[in-house]
Amino acid sequence: MDQEKLLEELVHPADTKMVLVVLDGLGGLPLPEREGKTELEAAHKPNLDALARVSELGLAHPVLPGITPGSSAGHLALFGYDPIKYVIGRGVLEALGIDFPLEPGDIAIRGNFATARFTPQGPIIVDRRAGRPSTEHTASVCRRLQEKIQKIEDVEVLIRPVKEHRFVVVFRGPGLDPRVADTDPQEVEVPPLPPQPLVPEAEKTARLATIFLNKLAEVLQEEPATNFALLRGFSQRPHLKLFGERFRLKAAAIALYPMYRGLAALVGMEVLPVKEESLAYQLAVLRESWPSYDFFFFHVKATDSRGEDGDWEGKIKVIEEFDRYLPQIMELKPDVLVITGDHSTPALHRAHSWHPVPYLLYSRWARYHRDTTGFGERDCAQGALGHFPLLYNMNLMLAHAHRLAKFSA
Repeated sequence: MDQEKLLEELVHPADTKMVLVVLDGLGGLPLPEREGKTELEAAHKPNLDALARVSELGLAHPVLPGITPGSSAGHLALFGYDPIKYVIGRGVLEALGIDFPLEPGDIAIRGNFATARFTPQGPIIVDRRAGRPSTEHTASVCRRLQEKIQKIEDVEVLIRPVKEHRFVVVFRGPGLDPRVADTDPQEVEVPPLPPQPLVPEAEKTARLATIFLNKLAEVLQEEPATNFALLRGFSQRPHLKLFGERFRLKAAAIALYPMYRGLAALVGMEVLPVKEESLAYQLAVLRESWPSYDFFFFHVKATDSRGEDGDWEGKIKVIEEFDRYLPQIMELKPDVLVITGDHSTPALHRAHSWHPVPYLLYSRWARYHRDTTGFGERDCAQGALGHFPLLYNMNLMLAHAHRLAKFSA
């Protein structure tokens, strides 16, 4: 019996409440400017530090030690789905996150508007995120593209804005296969990668993607920043056993960014509307919906964004802002509260990294360490949980919520 089946067999209902807070990209590296402290360690966060002193701490590996995870892999692990077994393309998640009605056979692709410098040899990527344009600007650009690119060969092309520089392209038609490599080189001052078919069946999809990018560059040639695009996560909607069925939970998601809303929707969580982009409003939604659900997924994106921008002071400020709101979560008296990340995004690295993520688990049953000084990578390294797979998050949360039966005789 594998881990997933064992967990599902042991689960039973209980009258307990759980909150999973994901501070996206939480983990960091020692900053010379901050006396060798990470962003989490350098932040002034009295509430998190006090909570850490009565919680179990550890460092969690989203996939495996040394493997740099994408956001979907980290979140799947947090939700109890093996990220190696369930590989989900980002395109599907972005599409579901904006409530796009995907049909069977659709190929969804996540796009990043980018800034390119055009040379006789081809485009050179100058900015992979086109200066993070406003969502309104991206929506305007997508409308222009949709007017000009409605069909390629016998395939319908659907273009929708997501958030900031992100958009979704959906190919709808016969003979499509999602097994195409990303075009994002993950660095600047280099050419984009070609849409490379990974299997012969995907040659048509790759050809259409190449034509699409050429047409896009032609339409946007006068744009000062959003004049090119990078394509990632060619994918089709998978079929997963739903989170609520697996763990006998009524689960809700409170997230701002479409991709994370899409991932929550994919596993069957109810995605609650968040009309204002603020932690205060997210917490108001949590309070209002508290009586109606057993499990809450609460997502904070800005820690990751600041890390990717190399803005370590900005990342520290996001952590400090969350700390100021933490007492509002504690006032709800959750039986189990986990605060962690889906991966590390050190500001020094300016990208996702392979470093394990700090992990805090609060419950009345926690085995806390008397020498813990606060919530940080070094304290987590000495915590009771040690190093462990992030896939075990649901095991731990369910156990502390008294929702797992004893195994064997």
